Amino acid sequence: MLFYAAIFLVSYIFTKKILHKFQNHPPTPFPTIPILGHLYLLKNPAQIHRTLVKVSDRYGPVVQLWLGFRRALLVSSASAAEDCLHHNDIIFANRPRLIGAKILGYDYTTILWAPYGPLWRNHRRIAATEILSPHRLHLLADIRAEEVRSLAKRINDHAAEGGDRTIEIKPALLELTNNIMMRTIAGKRIYGEAVETEEGKRFKMLLKELLAIGGAFSAGDLFPFFKYLGLNKAAEKRCKAVFVKYDKYLQELVDEQRGKTMEENNDGDDSKLNNKKKNLIQVLLGLQSTDLSYFSDDIIKGLVQILLLTGTETSSSTIEWAVALLLKHPECYNKAKKEIDEHVGRDRLIEEQDLQHLPYLHCIINETLRMYPVAPILPPHESSEDCVVGGYHIPKGTMLTLNLWAIQNDPNVWDEPSKFKPERFENVEGDRVGYQFMPFGSGRRACPGENMATRVVGFTVGSLIQCFEWESGEEEVDFEEKVGVSMWKAKPLQAKFKPHKEMIKLLSQI
Repeated sequence: MLFYAAIFLVSYIFTKKILHKFQNHPPTPFPTIPILGHLYLLKNPAQIHRTLVKVSDRYGPVVQLWLGFRRALLVSSASAAEDCLHHNDIIFANRPRLIGAKILGYDYTTILWAPYGPLWRNHRRIAATEILSPHRLHLLADIRAEEVRSLAKRINDHAAEGGDRTIEIKPALLELTNNIMMRTIAGKRIYGEAVETEEGKRFKMLLKELLAIGGAFSAGDLFPFFKYLGLNKAAEKRCKAVFVKYDKYLQELVDEQRGKTMEENNDGDDSKLNNKKKNLIQVLLGLQSTDLSYFSDDIIKGLVQILLLTGTETSSSTIEWAVALLLKHPECYNKAKKEIDEHVGRDRLIEEQDLQHLPYLHCIINETLRMYPVAPILPPHESSEDCVVGGYHIPKGTMLTLNLWAIQNDPNVWDEPSKFKPERFENVEGDRVGYQFMPFGSGRRACPGENMATRVVGFTVGSLIQCFEWESGEEEVDFEEKVGVSMWKAKPLQAKFKPHKEMIKLLSQI
């Protein structure tokens, strides 16, 4: 019996190798364990981007992996990324069908998980024209200004209390981004100056639960037979439990805005209805009356969900990384402070429109996003037909795993990539250096929120530099990473902020 099993195994491996060479597939790590594939290589999920770099270092920038029964393409170079996201952009414009995406993503109808087609194009159009357009962002600039000022006031008040001025900055940054997004989406704040509302506590818990499972594969995604054997029920049950709570909350937001709109209709006050500062849900409800198929409550909730998920945790993490890097590199902080003083002066607070005149601050944000991209592994794509990447044949149905962190930290492209050097982005036209730097992705599936994210991050970091002297709250700033839906600091940043003498009066007037 063992003899026949050995013969079968040898024949299987030999046949796979012959077919592999004949079809010119990318190199594949050996061994490919039956059923498991190459899952044994993924030993540290919390730092999966670094684990995958080891695979690429050994087998090259284009590697074929088997994750259970799912074929995956690991891409770790700018040229291969260009093949995927430019030359084969339409082919890789689809997403894989994952169980969590079906349950949490309203049956694959959100802008993140919808298949490439009419529904996704409508989402993209609405995002570009109604939600995240430069015109809409300009109209809502005062919301971002008020929330950034509120953060500065909160930090200043803490410093004025005396004693130990050390604060853990991430919670304050999360409240900042949550308030910005919630006011943009539903026209209300959920976190106050000194107290956390019950709705704020509820939202924080829901977001935490969603983040805990939102970026994870389930066994059923990799082993289809799990579903038929009922072995994936626990994972599905966990997803559904989170979805039910989150969906209820989002429906309450939609119903609340629908009620306000009906009330304004009954009042006959057209000035309210035509207010240029309508929140997002009000805008979408207005579109619902013209086309219910594209603007059902579920689709509206799906759009809101993605905006809350991607517009809060991601931006706050980037700001935290930027503060940590500037604490370690005070010479960069001083250079940015000098730039702000020269352009803005010391008799007023920085405004969002000042950002276009602060190129070094922009370099700091870009360098932060290069070293610590929001999504070190871009959300997965899936090929809709056969194509060629890096000279290799890629079959239809292959899941694209693009290691953005590897590309943006490639020592063959970037000089001393592990060092924080904002100057590397000076005199660079635009924000992209080919496909070597694309922190928000590229192609049809690129993140549509790039413009808003860079405004929030730049405005916040610039305000903290202008208003406060910084000091680390720990002996040495820790830079260990933890990857989930986003790239987080494994150890929350502790810092001390003391207002600059010339800014005390301005801060007291907020």
